[in-house]
Amino acid sequence: MAGGQAAKESLRLLLAAAVVVSASCGPALPEQARAGGVSDQQVDFERARRQMVDEQIEARGVTDPRVLGAMQRVPRHEYVPAEYRAQAYSDRPLPIGLAQTISQPYIVALMTELIEPEPGDRILEIGTGSGYQAAVVAELVSAVYSIEIVPELARSAADRLDRLGVSNVYLRTGDGYVGWPEQGPFDGILVTAGAEHIPEPLVEQLKPGARMVIPVGDQSSVQILKVIEKLPGGDVEIRDVIPVRFVPLRRNPDG
Repeated sequence: MAGGQAAKESLRLLLAAAVVVSASCGPALPEQARAGGVSDQQVDFERARRQMVDEQIEARGVTDPRVLGAMQRVPRHEYVPAEYRAQAYSDRPLPIGLAQTISQPYIVALMTELIEPEPGDRILEIGTGSGYQAAVVAELVSAVYSIEIVPELARSAADRLDRLGVSNVYLRTGDGYVGWPEQGPFDGILVTAGAEHIPEPLVEQLKPGARMVIPVGDQSSVQILKVIEKLPGGDVEIRDVIPVRFVPLRRNPDG
């Protein structure tokens, strides 16, 4: 890694590690909004989203202007349940039902930047959830293929993305561990659930030169966000980024 890039990653680690694990600082909304005391009709979502990008994301070291622009454009409040809309731009994950969450905005931006998306790329996402991460990446690439193991979440995400006019995200219900081989190889892979180890089928579906970003570790403790890069010759390079905590990567019973 070049010296400048290494320094940038070190700074990002110092700025972000405690925040990502605890999601405890940098809120974009007044205290009463975070506590649920402000209705969504009282929140200026556009202003809150700008503040989110400035204070929670760019200030912590995400600098890619395309990623920052996507985070500014995608309305996170449309991807959370109605009772959490007033908290949509706070610096924390939020429940979306069925024991799943929408990731902290900083983490969405960081993971997006780490795969280094380009306009013509085809990206695989494991764990659609509410569809928010897919929508952000869809702003930056040609197509996103997203797999969700929970049928109810897959259906609701598909309806939501259709309603919001996101037309380049392709969804299916299934076991994300095995990926989507018939659509691969991919220019990048994002895994939005914590895995106990790096899934080999996903590594196989990376193009040479492409990256996968995945949280890895014991589900009872903090995980490590890792970047897995497939080198041109087929070898794999792995580096750790920051400590995180994600819901577990679920498998089909016969997976």
